Amino acid sequence: MRAVVQRVSRASVVVAGETVGAISGGLCVFVGVTHGDSPADADALAQRLATLRIFEDDDAKMNRSVLDVGGSVLVVSQFTLYADASRGRRPSFTNAAPGPVAEPLVDRVVEALRALQVTVATGRFGADMAVALVNDGPVTILMEQPRPAAHADPG
Repeated sequence: MRAVVQRVSRASVVVAGETVGAISGGLCVFVGVTHGDSPADADALAQRLATLRIFEDDDAKMNRSVLDVGGSVLVVSQFTLYADASRGRRPSFTNAAPGPVAEPLVDRVVEALRALQVTVATGRFGADMAVALVNDGPVTILMEQPRPAAHADPG
């Protein structure tokens, strides 16, 4: 699984003119699923998202998580995170898992976050979504789950 995580002061998703998800402070997380991803990967990603320390403490250091600050998370599925644009002018999406595989895993990330007591809003899987956000910082982090072996952090 791959996630683009942005610290936001607000974010929302509109589908066909209807706001289907919105938050006012926390994380906007775009989630992509690839072949071989598992429910365990979704659970681990949710744990990492809930505890990722990218919010400032009283000393202006990034030492607080979305749980610590009482923020929310907007989860938006995005198969294009697995686009391969290394050749030609049209990206290939063969590395993205098909909808019937990806949707339950994105749902699992959402449910795992909720189980960790995080307030979660979502987009709508497979829909044409208009995402609006205000990146706070700006802070944008790319996460992979499972972590690539060459870059794995032992802690």
